[in-house]
Amino acid sequence: MNFIETQQAFMAHIRAPDTQPKPDDIEERRMAIYRDLFFNNINGFISSAFPVLKTLYSDNNWLRLVRQFFAEHDCQSPYFLDIASEFIAYLSSDYQLQKIDPPFMLELAHYEWIELDVSVAHADPTDCIINAPLSNVPLYMSSCARNLSYQFAVQHISVDFQPQQPSEQPHYFVVYRDTDDEVQFLATNAMTALLLAIIDTTPSIKLASLVEQVALQAPQFTTEQLVQGATVTLHAMAERGVIVTKNHP
Repeated sequence: MNFIETQQAFMAHIRAPDTQPKPDDIEERRMAIYRDLFFNNINGFISSAFPVLKTLYSDNNWLRLVRQFFAEHDCQSPYFLDIASEFIAYLSSDYQLQKIDPPFMLELAHYEWIELDVSVAHADPTDCIINAPLSNVPLYMSSCARNLSYQFAVQHISVDFQPQQPSEQPHYFVVYRDTDDEVQFLATNAMTALLLAIIDTTPSIKLASLVEQVALQAPQFTTEQLVQGATVTLHAMAERGVIVTKNHP
């Protein structure tokens, strides 16, 4: 067995020791150290990133889930900081829900992960606070803010509250990093979510164009009502730094 084959066998065994034999030329004692080191690191990062989700499983079932992720998922990033996002990618694509999994598993995991995502997001140096009237500036979502919606009341989920069916209406949130670099969660509503979604997908949009797009989806409101409502909402979002403008050089 050449070096590359040994390396591949080594990693295959570490990821799935129950099904993949260890390389013959590596002592079992040393192999056990590597197995524990790698898995415990992965388990530690996932457990710390998803503390609420973990509480919904027995210790054995949680370790089984993490082991399955470790064995089956081909991570696209070598950085430990990205393990949580890789876990979300695994749950979103390759993983099949089991009987022991709650129906809100993916949404809760995403809700927990987003705090880490926002906390380490790179602030765009061209983002700047809005000091001019909203109607005069191009609008952008902050690089450190996320506009979210969930079908389950993820903010309330715990061992004692585990809904089995989605809520009748979605739950909307903005998660953002404030001026003290603290991550904040803000419950919003459907109209706020719509405004932010349009800004997010149409960067540099002006207020007038924004209202025109909203009017297409909310024809029951007059233009005046939409302008007034959007102005109040966006002022609140601007004060929090959720929406910004750009200071292009």
